[in-house]
Amino acid sequence: FYTIAEIGINHNGDLGTAKKLIDKAALSKCNAVKFQTYITEKRAPKDSPIFGILKKCQLSFDKFLILKNYAENLGVDFFSTPFDDESIDYLDEINCNIIKVASFDVKNHSFLRKVSQKNKTVILSTGMSNIEEVKDAHDILTKDGNNKLAILHCISAYPTNVSDANLLAISQLKNQFDCVIGQSDHTKGIEVPLYAAAMGSQILEKHFMINDDCVDACVSINPNQMLTL
Repeated sequence: FYTIAEIGINHNGDLGTAKKLIDKAALSKCNAVKFQTYITEKRAPKDSPIFGILKKCQLSFDKFLILKNYAENLGVDFFSTPFDDESIDYLDEINCNIIKVASFDVKNHSFLRKVSQKNKTVILSTGMSNIEEVKDAHDILTKDGNNKLAILHCISAYPTNVSDANLLAISQLKNQFDCVIGQSDHTKGIEVPLYAAAMGSQILEKHFMINDDCVDACVSINPNQMLTL
C-alpha cells in the first residue's frame, strides 16, 4: 500500500521544521508527504478561534515549491490540500501531480469542478459525508473519463476512538466505486491503519510529527510508529 505522512500544519509555519518532517518521513519509508495550502483569510473568519492558529501555520506559496523540490530529491512524492481557488491554481503552477480534497469540501461542487479541470490525480477524504454525497463528488471528479481518483474512508473526529473507526465503510466504498480506496486515519496509534490495510486499503494516510509541540499532535504518530506501517 501507499503510505502518506500527513504533515499538514504540524510544521507550525516554520520552513526548517517542515524540511525536518520530510527528512523523517523519508527515513520512515513513506511514499508521500502531504501539506495544507491556504490563505487564512479565505479559510476562516477573523473571529474564529482557529484563525490565529491557521495564520501562524500558514506558509507562503513560494515555500511549497521549495518543499516539493526538497521532498522529490529524497525520493518522496509531494502534494497538498488546497483550501481556496488561488491555492489550487498555485499547486497546478508548480506541477503538483496530486491534489488532496479535504472532507468538508466533498459537497463543494464548484471547488470540485475546479480541481477536476486541473486533470490531476485526486485523493478525496469522505469524513462527515454520506454515500450519496461521495457519489456526487466522484461523478464530478471523474467527468470526461478522468480515472485518476482515490477515495479515503475518514472519520473526522480529532481524535477518533478506535471503536468509532467504522472500517466496514472501506468495504462499502470498494463495492460502490471502481477506483483506489484507502483510509485517512485520526486515531491515536497505528492499530486502526493496520486493520484498514488488512481490509484492502491501498492508501494509508496518517498525521505525522517529530515531537508533540504541534497542532495535530493528538492524532499524529512519530517516525518509529510510521516505520511499522
